[in-house]
Amino acid sequence: MQYSELGRTGLKVTRCCLGTMMWGGGANTEEDGHAQMDYALSRGVTFWDTSEMYAIPPHPKTQGVTETIIGNWFAKNPGKRQELVLASKVAGRSPMTWLRRDGSPTRQTRAQVAEAVESSLRRLQTDYIDLYQLHWPDRGTRNFGGMTFQDYDDDYERFEDILEALNAQVQKGTIRHIGVSNETPWGVMRFVAASEALGLPRIASVQNAYNLVNRVFEFGLAEIAMREQVGLLAYSPVGQGYLIGKYLDGARPEGSRTALFDRGERYEGPGAEKALRSYVELARARGLTPEQLAIKFCDSRPFVTSTIIGARNLEQLKSDIDAFETPWTSELETAVDALHYEQPNPCP
Repeated sequence: MQYSELGRTGLKVTRCCLGTMMWGGGANTEEDGHAQMDYALSRGVTFWDTSEMYAIPPHPKTQGVTETIIGNWFAKNPGKRQELVLASKVAGRSPMTWLRRDGSPTRQTRAQVAEAVESSLRRLQTDYIDLYQLHWPDRGTRNFGGMTFQDYDDDYERFEDILEALNAQVQKGTIRHIGVSNETPWGVMRFVAASEALGLPRIASVQNAYNLVNRVFEFGLAEIAMREQVGLLAYSPVGQGYLIGKYLDGARPEGSRTALFDRGERYEGPGAEKALRSYVELARARGLTPEQLAIKFCDSRPFVTSTIIGARNLEQLKSDIDAFETPWTSELETAVDALHYEQPNPCP
């Protein structure tokens, strides 16, 4: 297993990160989650990512269940916590009222950050989180896809105040490093500038969607990632399964995420099917599985710190981890770019 440094922290994380968001949400049980954790650790995958909001899709009855599943695994496996780099997240601005004890909509205030950290630690059965991330901005932004401009407003917590809230937890020892997720270039640079001006914790990573049909990270954030050492934790490398061809021609395999939850709209817009099919066909023409092409594409980017994989079962998990061993060649790079130029970013 290969490693990268997490930002400027000095902490090394595996290039493959175990995603957990489906555990306990109807697609995967606690038993499934524990089996995946056992297997991932046996393969040397020691960087794991979760969130206070999981399982997905978000729902009051399953909020926090994924962290609880992880915490129960720690309880069953004393001493294993110290072998892992554990990441979690606090929700951004939203109308969801079931994450906070007083029923408030989620915001990234000092009080809400403190409550969220406390609750995550309790569920995870640990006394610290290695990487604590802002799941999406406190600002109104286009966080989870879309192709048009979204107007902005001034109703958001100040960057400095959010960093102060996180710093309070760093000083307590409950979190060690911080990151952002679903963030914009402006947002990343505002956090970096504020931390440097005030001597507050510096964000080490940005966790955004990135894959063959969504390369918008490259337009502004990639340069920031490399010049400022705020590396990408790439999520959705196989586009929720769309990039492996499982949903082509309207297919909906039984038990798949889209069949269960109908949440694949990001990969069903105009031009998406044509682009998805082209990458599936390219992989097969080069003697690869679509999964190998999609995952290794992400892993081969110089601005990527780690690629987050999420599997429905152990067979998928094995294939995902195996994909990191795929050689990446200049011929593959040229072929991928040719398809990208033909139809850039149909699924942003």
